Amino acid sequence: MIQIQEHVIRSAVATSARFSILIPTWNNLPYLQLCIAAIRRHSSFRHQIIVHINEGRDGSLEWVKQQKDIDYTYSPQNVGVCYALNAARRLVQTDYIVYLNDDMYVCPEWDAVLWQEIQQIGHPYFFLSATAIEPVASSPCAIEANFGSSPNDFQEETLLSTCHQFEKADWWGATWPPNIVHRDIWDLVGGYSIEFSPGMYSDPDFSMKLWQAGIRYFKGLSASRVYHFGSKSTGRIRKNKGYYTFIRKWGMTSSTFTRYYLRRGEPFKGVLQDPHIPAAIQWKNMWKKMLASWYKA
Repeated sequence: MIQIQEHVIRSAVATSARFSILIPTWNNLPYLQLCIAAIRRHSSFRHQIIVHINEGRDGSLEWVKQQKDIDYTYSPQNVGVCYALNAARRLVQTDYIVYLNDDMYVCPEWDAVLWQEIQQIGHPYFFLSATAIEPVASSPCAIEANFGSSPNDFQEETLLSTCHQFEKADWWGATWPPNIVHRDIWDLVGGYSIEFSPGMYSDPDFSMKLWQAGIRYFKGLSASRVYHFGSKSTGRIRKNKGYYTFIRKWGMTSSTFTRYYLRRGEPFKGVLQDPHIPAAIQWKNMWKKMLASWYKA
């Protein structure tokens, strides 16, 4: 049974905050502490920080309770990312929801760049991502540069002195965190889909729900940068078969969606248009959907 035992708002900055930052965490205290420290040190604006604590057996629950500028939700078991984000949504006090992983370190001006873009867009029908710097780039959307694989060997000051020197164009196809969306749009599509719990493929699913709702402004911002240590929780869980869940739900693979709809990783050129799917890809998706019906979620 899913149990969310605590929903606690304590932050004095909530009413004056610019963004509400949702951070799911699962027994990852050193990373969480570094993540929070970076938000405090490098944010241009005041933000509401909301942490969802899964289990908290490593002292993270006690630590968060001691931080008066952090609101939190708590579950005694690991409920995964989807339930965690939806639980944390109940505490949101601002118009804009940022989803940030606990193994990410925000760089200076990360939030100012996002806010400037939001002001220029002038409406809530968008989905934006910051750009990750990773020891080994996980996609064309990331910058590859190694500043450490854990808090123990993190080269913090070297990162800060060089993080904005890497050349990278703005890119199409916002999907992964850190990302930001207006809370009305979050609510319109129903947050993160729990059929993908604990979370594999929930990111492209959320983007597809935005697409179905009519969102066409999917932009990754190069100048908003974070350092991502890289999937420090996903290696410890029993993964859901999200690949097949996505196909059954949407009638295509997630790669079809990210390549032909979102055009993820390509240089940003404005509002996305409806895609042209090659016949061979359409046939492939029909076959994949049939295969997916044979697998349990």
